[in-house]
Amino acid sequence: MTDTASSNPVHCHCGQPGSYQSCCGRFLDAGAYPRDPQSLMRSRYCAYVLKRRAYLMKTWHPATCPPLTDEHLSGTEWRRLDVLRSHAGFKKGWVEFVAHFTDEAGQPGQLHEVSEFHKVKNRWVYHSELETWPAE
Repeated sequence: MTDTASSNPVHCHCGQPGSYQSCCGRFLDAGAYPRDPQSLMRSRYCAYVLKRRAYLMKTWHPATCPPLTDEHLSGTEWRRLDVLRSHAGFKKGWVEFVAHFTDEAGQPGQLHEVSEFHKVKNRWVYHSELETWPAE
């Protein structure tokens, strides 16, 4: 898989219709910024697929961003993203998703997460994982 092209020309890596360039590529490659938590989540998934550490760090809340290295991104092949639900508030938002992957040993797995996003300087950033969907 190349760094900018989707392996499926009809869908982006994040699963949305349209090419990578017209979907998440505009965020990772063209400098646009996601307008809502779900778009940010999808673009971050693509960053994991493409191993774009700089984009992941740029879109992580500064108070919770770990010292992410290129080694952290190796060994996992991300296969599919299923967004189960999302909600965007004024300053906080949430996305529940399942990310399907294959690990270094070739074993399939899933990451099921509820992610919290915060708006910082009028831009959404990933903040943290929650145990359950928050009460609205």
